[in-house]
Amino acid sequence: MGVSGLPAARALHGLGAEVTVVNEGADERARAQAAELTALGVTVRLGDGASLPDGTELVVTAPGWRPDKPLFLAAAEAGVPVWGDVELAWRLRRPGAAPWLAVTGTNGKTTTVRMLASILRAAGLRTEAVGNIGVSLLDAVLGDEEYDVLAVELSSYQLHWAPSLRVHSAAVLNLAPDHLDWHGSMEAYAADKGRVYEGNTVACVYNAADPATEDLVRAADVEEGCRAIGFTLGTPGPSQLGVVDGILVDRAFVAGRQKQAQELAEVADIDPPAPHNIANALAAAALARAYGVAPAAVRDGLRSFRPDPHRIEKVADIAEVAYVDDSKATNTHAAEASLAAYEPIVWIAGGLAKGASFDGLVTGAAKRLRGVVLIGAERALIAEALARHAPEVPVVDLDRTDTGAMPAAVREAARLARPGDTVLLAPACASMDMFTNYNRRGEAFADAVRELAAESG
Repeated sequence: MGVSGLPAARALHGLGAEVTVVNEGADERARAQAAELTALGVTVRLGDGASLPDGTELVVTAPGWRPDKPLFLAAAEAGVPVWGDVELAWRLRRPGAAPWLAVTGTNGKTTTVRMLASILRAAGLRTEAVGNIGVSLLDAVLGDEEYDVLAVELSSYQLHWAPSLRVHSAAVLNLAPDHLDWHGSMEAYAADKGRVYEGNTVACVYNAADPATEDLVRAADVEEGCRAIGFTLGTPGPSQLGVVDGILVDRAFVAGRQKQAQELAEVADIDPPAPHNIANALAAAALARAYGVAPAAVRDGLRSFRPDPHRIEKVADIAEVAYVDDSKATNTHAAEASLAAYEPIVWIAGGLAKGASFDGLVTGAAKRLRGVVLIGAERALIAEALARHAPEVPVVDLDRTDTGAMPAAVREAARLARPGDTVLLAPACASMDMFTNYNRRGEAFADAVRELAAESG
């Protein structure tokens, strides 16, 4: 059930299918959702996620369910196909349906998709940011709203279960180890990300600074005439978008791209203008330009875009110290980008490491660190990396995993900080050891900062 399961069950039932929903959980929320579906005539099995119902001809899975689930093994043995909600939505599109511009990657997906939607709206197009972003693709393709084009965020989970997906244009923003417990290996994770390029008709957008993304383009089977389009924070070559003297420029979708470039926007138009966010903007611009959007709309869309909460979001300035919430930095790759955006930094980090190593992250950030405050269940892994690679940096180990640790962390960070510094929450870890999700962790940080501001007058 949940965000993808409920729309799938309703859609299939509405089309006349005999639908059985299986859900491992049986908590109060699940029981309420089950009652809603039962009232429609859908069969629901709570607390049963293993067995394949008799007579099943198709399994539609929530994206988070791992491929080694007994249910899927039973389906494979019975010759029953398994689709995700994205595959189902793709197959249920109406004739003449809006094309999809798709975005995936380890980090930056949501921001890039929202930037893309903002640009498309600035061009006067009817659009929506959908997919892994919280709006069901099924609701978008089957609803009454008519769209010109959809900006689609896709996770590696969703792509794994979407074998026939073939979009207009797609971008892989970056690749770094993540969700390896689900995919089994980095190679399998990358291969699932690379599925987004299969069958692209106009453009495969890749990150010139991340060769693995270009490798995925090379491996993809695309439509004839589809182009590889790179984005870079440096000066772009032909068939790339990049940055020259603080200007975002396009050398891909212009006549005479060997010698000419088109100005799209200024770095100052991007909020915030951190390096990784500029890269997000370039990827969004590339997809929009692939769809034929004019340069002015790229500029206007980026100017009007505001990032979601907890993504390098400034909370306050207190005593000439900036306090920035990047609770969404739930892995080392995201934290690396966040740490690269500021200096000097008092870094608040820790949580659930998800099997990550922190040596590379600490080595790259060491010169920027004024101090570090550690919280969370697996903070010792970060502490050990700091001892190896940044032994001169002061470290406060709070040895706490309760939610009340955040106010203490903010106070310790304030004690370490000097005027001109940034106190940065970029945990490089998941939040579930202490908080419901990264949103709650970010809210706890912001609340603690506001309390500190009130005390400081």
